[in-house]
Amino acid sequence: MTEKLSEETRKTVLKPLFDTGWAMVDGRDAIHKTYVFDNFVSAFGWMTQVAIWAEKWDHHPEWDNVYKTVNVTLTTHDVDGLSALDAKLARKMDGLFGGGAP
Repeated sequence: MTEKLSEETRKTVLKPLFDTGWAMVDGRDAIHKTYVFDNFVSAFGWMTQVAIWAEKWDHHPEWDNVYKTVNVTLTTHDVDGLSALDAKLARKMDGLFGGGAP
C-alpha cells in the first residue's frame, strides 16, 4: 500500500526535485512543474512517453498542454498527499525531458 511521505522523508526525497524546478502547490500537498518544449509535437511526444510510465505504475498526473507548454501537478489521491510514487514519476518526467529544469 502506498503511504504519505513523512516529514523526515520529504526532506530527502523532495529537495532534489525542488532543485530541478518542482515546487509545492499552495493549499495542497502536491508538487507542480511547467515544462516548455520547442513545439507542440515535442510536448505531445513527451506526454505520450510519460503516459506509458504512468500507466505502468498506475499513477497518473494532473496535467494540461497548451501548444508547447505542459503544466504538471503530482499528488497521490489515495493518501491525500505526496507519496514516493509522486517523486518517482517526477524523476522519470525530468529524465525523459533531459534530466534538468526546463
